[in-house]
Amino acid sequence: MCGVIGVIGNGPVIGEIADGLLFIQHRGQDAAGAATFDGSTFRLTRGMGLVREVLAQEDLRRFEGHMGIGHVRYPTIGGGGVEDAQPFRVNSPFGIVMAHNGNLTNFKPLREELRVKGRRHVGSNCDVEVILNVFADELSKRGHEDDTNDDAIFDAVGATFDRCRGSYSVVGMIADRGLLAFRDPFGIKPLIYGRKRDGHGWRYMFASESCALVSLGYDVVRDVRPGEALLVRPGQEPESRQVRKANHHLCIFEFIYFARPDSMIDGISVYKARLRLGEALARRWGERDHDVDAVIPVPDSSRPAGQQMASHIGRPFREGLLKNRYIGRTFIMPGNENRRKGIRFKLSPVKLEIDGKRVLLVDDSIVRGNTSEQIISMVRETGATEVHFASSCPPLKYPCVYGVDMSTKKEFIAAGRSEDEIRDAIGADSLLYQDMDDMVEAVRPPADAAPSGDVPASFCKACMDGHYPTGDVTAEVLQRIEDERLAAAAG
Repeated sequence: MCGVIGVIGNGPVIGEIADGLLFIQHRGQDAAGAATFDGSTFRLTRGMGLVREVLAQEDLRRFEGHMGIGHVRYPTIGGGGVEDAQPFRVNSPFGIVMAHNGNLTNFKPLREELRVKGRRHVGSNCDVEVILNVFADELSKRGHEDDTNDDAIFDAVGATFDRCRGSYSVVGMIADRGLLAFRDPFGIKPLIYGRKRDGHGWRYMFASESCALVSLGYDVVRDVRPGEALLVRPGQEPESRQVRKANHHLCIFEFIYFARPDSMIDGISVYKARLRLGEALARRWGERDHDVDAVIPVPDSSRPAGQQMASHIGRPFREGLLKNRYIGRTFIMPGNENRRKGIRFKLSPVKLEIDGKRVLLVDDSIVRGNTSEQIISMVRETGATEVHFASSCPPLKYPCVYGVDMSTKKEFIAAGRSEDEIRDAIGADSLLYQDMDDMVEAVRPPADAAPSGDVPASFCKACMDGHYPTGDVTAEVLQRIEDERLAAAAG
């Protein structure tokens, strides 16, 4: 999970790129970067840390240019230092800069193929450098003498789809051509675009989430479709082509945890999906004999589900855990030790709402169990007489190979354990998981909702059911990725 921004217009774009990255900072707090093109020169910066930390070190006035891209990183396969931060650049053909959100399942074989057959050196462990070099390689093979002919660019995107497996939503710049955006044929990661008046023409922005567009005054046009590419030349409207047939499998975890609640993804409201997840949990809770005095969300992504659950079971909703706004999201902190430290700094219990009460904690998910165990222990220490726990999603059991940092089976508390064993491991009095069918039904909008986008026919739930939609994830691939992760952790 990462976040991308791309902007093209008549005037300087670096300010909106920086602002846009702030609105998607929740998608990655490990590193950030931005690049612009001023008609002759690419200006690029990358660094470790938050957007304000990275860009504060730069004089943004030097980032002249009418188009640019930006990125916030959450480390997956390229979880190293600044050398793996995005965007990336190649000088030929034309000069191309790219950033992406996702993860390639054939990263290492493709990197080796580029080295041996394409004579292209990929010096980082970042997927987008491979995607960029594949695209540049394919574009170099095609005639490009005519600057007004975009066929070569769209053909190169199609060839990139054929060679790159996994998930990727990409924004890029091609010198003297324009801003390019494309989304893999499975549409696993989100990408949306909008426009607003810019003098006598239009300014266009692509972003991982609609919240960035709306907050910066853009009118949402629509989501980029799976298998689609869009090219925006300066002063022109976007040219769109459906390069490959779509097989839409949007990541369902976007609605459970990743995305901001005010975002719309593929025509689905994240906030309303979380409300419906809470309703579904309430129905299942009603089948049990337990009673509680208060429902307390684990802030922030579980708050809508907790509110709706409290309303439907007829118990008070209370903010019993306060979040320190200056601590990042512990789920996306690299390394278990960092996560463990982050939890106690991140949350503070409100004794008045907990002491002497039976509480029901509602969280978005249980991945490794570290967070759940420590929160339950904290709530007990604060005086709760009973601590029950509900998860908005079903048990997570399988590695994600599409860009979420859960890549070895050993990381999952639910792998190989019964629900009772998980309950005992995290120290809860009772444990309630979301039902798989209820989850899908909750995320999919009602038939009368008239969504604005192309609602996916299916969702990627591979981390829950082990079914990988790209069709290339074998036991050998999973073992290779697990070995890579374990080696990286040991190193």
